[in-house]
Amino acid sequence: MAQARSYLKSGNNLDKAEKIITDLLADDSVGRSKAKIHLLLYQIVKKQYDKGNEKLYLKEQYDTAALFDHTKRMFTILERLDSVDMMPDKHGKVKPAYRRKNAAELNGYRANLYNGGAYHVRKKNYDKAFSFYDMYIDCGAQPLFDGYDYIDSDRKMTEAAYWASYCGYKLDSAEMIMKYYDMALKDTSRLRHLLRFKAAACKKTGDGKGYVAALNEGFRRYPQYEYFFPRLIDYYTGHNMFDSALAVADKALDTDDKNKLFLLAKSMLLFNMGRDEDCIKTSDLLISINDSLPEPYFYAGMAYINMALDMEKKGSTTKSVKNKLKELYDKACPYMEKYRTIAPDDKDKWAPALYRIYLNLNMGRKFEEIDKMLNEK
Repeated sequence: MAQARSYLKSGNNLDKAEKIITDLLADDSVGRSKAKIHLLLYQIVKKQYDKGNEKLYLKEQYDTAALFDHTKRMFTILERLDSVDMMPDKHGKVKPAYRRKNAAELNGYRANLYNGGAYHVRKKNYDKAFSFYDMYIDCGAQPLFDGYDYIDSDRKMTEAAYWASYCGYKLDSAEMIMKYYDMALKDTSRLRHLLRFKAAACKKTGDGKGYVAALNEGFRRYPQYEYFFPRLIDYYTGHNMFDSALAVADKALDTDDKNKLFLLAKSMLLFNMGRDEDCIKTSDLLISINDSLPEPYFYAGMAYINMALDMEKKGSTTKSVKNKLKELYDKACPYMEKYRTIAPDDKDKWAPALYRIYLNLNMGRKFEEIDKMLNEK
């Protein structure tokens, strides 16, 4: 300890001084119960903080991250010291000697915990950022800061809770997302993001009920936010709940009846539900709004083909049926040819469809081309 004090007094080799005391506390169980050893370690780390802060003030080269790390260690040390300080004496009485002074001193540095989190978020060091926000919020539960009432009086607690959840989302950690989620909810301006984080947490833990509940609440509040709608549609279709999915699509279209994503989802759902005529109407509407999307051409073309297949299954060969079949294949043809033009790589989808269309329309040259193409596979 004498050597560590010597380093502290000179202001040099402070990293060595820190290691001396850290090793002492690690190896000496008796030493861990002595407040003065913890206090010496705090003074050494604070000295490193002060020197770094001075360099930044003078605009000298210094690693900003190191300053924040020193802040974090200062809190850790004095929180441990507080545990020692609150140990009862031989008479069973608790007489803290350092709590009030140490709490007041750390309170002046506490903003740097929040700033350290923000610094690491900008650097995309989300694990480190979370640890800073975690410590910032945890001050509200630490006995050391009894009387400061950070939970109710510090408006940044809610912001820190949001950013902690954000870091958890970036790290795909359900535990981190939810640790301060309820506190973060106090900031209603960020609710849509928080619901996204919660949905991700529920999905991560396999909580399907919680996942769809979060998506539904998010969609109800923010129907045009790009996160909730597609995942809600995917969830319902993945569970063969097409009526529920269609209800979501219709609610979305109530907010924006020309939205391409909403119309495309409805077109897809109607096709999968076998509602061919409705599928065609929705696809045509989408094409009238944006004629460069491939999917509505595919769904409309396939809807006409499916209608033809349904007629063929009945086995009737009357002239009126044959005429109707030709009409359906005639209508399917331009949609599927357009789909081929826009999505040439989707040969597995348009080639069998065009094969059937050309066969039934007796389009010899085009049929031969597709037949050759399919046989080459």
